[in-house]
Amino acid sequence: MRLVFTFFLISGFSSLVYEIVWLRLAMAAFGVNAPLVSTFLSVFMAGLGLGSLAAGLLAKKFTARGLGFFLRLYALLELLLAVSALLVPYLINQAQSMLAHTFAGVSWGSLGYYAVSGFLLTGILLPWCVCMGATIPLAMAALRKFNVAASRRSFSFLYLANVIGASAGTLISAFVMIELLGLKGTLAVTAITNFLIAATAFAYSYFKAGPAPAVAAAPKGAARPAKPAEPSLYPLVMLFTTGLVSMALEIVWIRIYLRLFDTTVYTFALILFIYLLATALGSVSYRLFVKSLKSVYEGVLWSLAGLLGLLSVFALFRGSPATPFKTVNLELLSLGIMPFCFLIGFLTPMLVDRWTEGDPHQAGKAYAVNIIGCIIGPLLAGFVILVRFSEFAALALLALPLFMAGLAVVFRPRPKENYGWGLRIPRGLATGLTLGAVVLMVYAGTQQRGRENEVVKRDYEAVVKATGQGLKKRLYVNTIAVTELTPITKMMAHLPLAFSPSKPQNSLVIAFGMGTTFRSCLSWGIPATAVDLIPSVPEFFEYFHPDAAEIRQSPGAEIVIDDGRRFMKRITQRYDVIAIDPPPPVEAAYSGLLYSKEFYEIARARLKPEGVLQQWLPWGDRATVAAVAKALYESFPHVRVFSSVEGWGFHFLAANRPLPLRNAADLAALLPPAAKADLVAWGPFSTPEAQFQKVLDKEVPIDKFISLDAQIPALTDNTPVNEYFQLRRFFDHSQKVLDKF
Repeated sequence: MRLVFTFFLISGFSSLVYEIVWLRLAMAAFGVNAPLVSTFLSVFMAGLGLGSLAAGLLAKKFTARGLGFFLRLYALLELLLAVSALLVPYLINQAQSMLAHTFAGVSWGSLGYYAVSGFLLTGILLPWCVCMGATIPLAMAALRKFNVAASRRSFSFLYLANVIGASAGTLISAFVMIELLGLKGTLAVTAITNFLIAATAFAYSYFKAGPAPAVAAAPKGAARPAKPAEPSLYPLVMLFTTGLVSMALEIVWIRIYLRLFDTTVYTFALILFIYLLATALGSVSYRLFVKSLKSVYEGVLWSLAGLLGLLSVFALFRGSPATPFKTVNLELLSLGIMPFCFLIGFLTPMLVDRWTEGDPHQAGKAYAVNIIGCIIGPLLAGFVILVRFSEFAALALLALPLFMAGLAVVFRPRPKENYGWGLRIPRGLATGLTLGAVVLMVYAGTQQRGRENEVVKRDYEAVVKATGQGLKKRLYVNTIAVTELTPITKMMAHLPLAFSPSKPQNSLVIAFGMGTTFRSCLSWGIPATAVDLIPSVPEFFEYFHPDAAEIRQSPGAEIVIDDGRRFMKRITQRYDVIAIDPPPPVEAAYSGLLYSKEFYEIARARLKPEGVLQQWLPWGDRATVAAVAKALYESFPHVRVFSSVEGWGFHFLAANRPLPLRNAADLAALLPPAAKADLVAWGPFSTPEAQFQKVLDKEVPIDKFISLDAQIPALTDNTPVNEYFQLRRFFDHSQKVLDKF
């Protein structure tokens, strides 16, 4: 029993690491957007469900086999997972190459590219996720052969080990492994753990696992024990409901708690870690304190559904900036999430144990039902509820099915049998929980309405807000300020266009923002394409620029909703200028995909021979700035760097051919009249020549950036230096954040 617990502890760790790293690799290959993430998670969870069902059927078919047989099947699955750690990155690279070459020039839009990407991703991931899902029923079958009595609660035993391992995998991979080893190194080390599990299980199955214990036959003529009553379908309904609601809430929690933290990988890892840790604590409590399923099943299992609804609303109350409790952000996060997840960790294994009584076939079905809910939940939250409603309303809607489930049972006719203290929970308490949740919802909604004095739009990617007056306007995405009206965003267009060796004919802007850079490109009288990931962002164009409607009608003006990196992969068009302005912060999750060498190789292929790429870097610690500089230096033969007109942040200009040696007057002379007016519209100088001179005076040699950290590698998809930084900042206090020299 201890050996199998250890297996699942390590296996839970490795499975979570695979999920994190595979998702990152899939984003690099196919795009960073909600449909891609949803496809990945749906395939991952569907594989777990299919594997659970298949393994349950397999256990039923070979029920007469001994312990060694099921241990060897389990070992084979772990061996396949070790292989997957090395094979999945290769398959993703091959799929990416096929999309780039086989389908190059095909006249399809983003939807078609996404559909093919989703099909390829499904084929790559599904077999390995099936292997993951099959492990629990097979291990349950093995435990049943080892100890029939203990196996009645074997699902909760394995579930607990798996969740503890997954919580450790979340924390260790995000805070340690990826920063030290990179993505592929992390996969390699994790593969070793699966291989060791497989080798140990194989050895044990042959050298330690004897025949199944003999079961004494009942005396002839003895009365057979009464067949247990068929359990109701309520456990399956609750498993589906709790899976759906808990996973949907995770999406809502991310939106809520971003206002207290930031968009780095550590915020997402912390939310997931607390989710898993609280679930594990709930499972421990169930294993320790619930010795008899029958004694508490009818009361506790049913009546606590209403309490789940209360706790789900409490998450918003604790996560609101207007909360009356004065405490630190981490406490807000923990108190908002942990009580609900604790109860989920208590209920889920209890529901499955009650339904299955240790039968791996029934466990496979019950676990699959729970996973179906886990698949639907994020899709419902991300593409339906949060698109139409605020986070407050989303939590209220998600709490409803839990309240209904709890109240329906609390107020149903009671059986005569005494099932324990759970049945003695007063109906008044259940009613009080519901009323208390309603009060919290009304309070949180009132506070939120009082804060909403800005223009807000919602879509499947984010909540976008615009605030301010005149030049003080700001754009927020998921509560993070991403841009403002500044002459820097104008210079992102005018500087590379003026440095273009030949007269520019077209331009591409990655990240629309307020639309300032896009508008400045069009002032040159050339076609301009702007790409943004979030559908709502371009809808604020008119809010920030009064002439936006006219600009949209300009010849060659095009706004595309897509991931910028994926957009460049799926087109064949080449540009004279590509201006890249990744949304801040520089440390944001997945932002490294717009600073990496692989990204620059894609961009280089979309530049004309004399084209110029402008990369904006607002700030970064010494390692990040050096890593970005190295990535550009190793990707382009010619790179120049200028500090901005406002004295902070850096314009990197990269090209395949030498940039012309032009002074401020030369650059200003190349601007068309409309471009000249646009460049000086917001100052700080009144002439284009003075504006350019301010930037040219602050040119910094690329070597100076690289020397900031000689040991750090160039930023790549495998080593996202900007995103994973906790260890170096903790141990090296010289890692100061730089925004100027």
